[in-house]
Amino acid sequence: MDMIRIEDVERATLAAVCPAAVEELPGWLLGLDPGTVGRAHSAVPLRHSAPDDAMLALIEARYRAHGLSPAFRLPRVASFERFRAMLKPRGYAAVQPTQVMTGTAGAMRQRFRSEGVTLAPAPDAAWSAVFLGEGFDPVDGAHRVRLLSQAEGAVFASVRRDDGVVAAGVGCFSHGWASVHGMRTALAHRGQGHAGRILAALAEEAHARHIDSVFLQVDAANGAALALYRRADFTFAWTYDYWRPSSARPAA
Repeated sequence: MDMIRIEDVERATLAAVCPAAVEELPGWLLGLDPGTVGRAHSAVPLRHSAPDDAMLALIEARYRAHGLSPAFRLPRVASFERFRAMLKPRGYAAVQPTQVMTGTAGAMRQRFRSEGVTLAPAPDAAWSAVFLGEGFDPVDGAHRVRLLSQAEGAVFASVRRDDGVVAAGVGCFSHGWASVHGMRTALAHRGQGHAGRILAALAEEAHARHIDSVFLQVDAANGAALALYRRADFTFAWTYDYWRPSSARPAA
């Protein structure tokens, strides 16, 4: 993790999920989006050194000025222990632990093959439908499609069959990183290697853009996804939690 410039990863994350508005305060980025996607609706630190206590009230005020519930995306590192302790008596709770993982396009290309994957500069209705199908929350899926569709220079990967798109993913390219988002496989087509093919195709696109460093964020409870990414030689970088008032619990 010492070799990772955390600020670049966090700026690249918000360039990919494209909140309705982004504000920057000293040492923080604020994703200000009314939808369900947590990365687009949370304040994230640009460094993992101890934050200024005064930022808590200032960040809360900026969210409320936009008519939004405050939310924080905080790394599980010792330097944030005091900041986390300040949140608890204000009614916040930590939810949805998420792992940040890093890898390389080279390793992804070696581990999987991209046969049968289509890449496009924008999503079509069939690609979007994967996020709305059985096994997924259609409201959250619609928000994810909306945000990812706005990412500048993104590529939209799909595995297509006669009955439509059966697997999808997004590759974004920003701040020296390729990032993987929106990995989805239709319920009836899981276990057939489609996700690995999507990863390989996104890796080939990153290689064509002369980018080798790749990151992604994955729910720490998603064992199948974690196993896939480890097979692609992704390694753990850090874990973060969402800290939200108990009445506000959007997805990651």
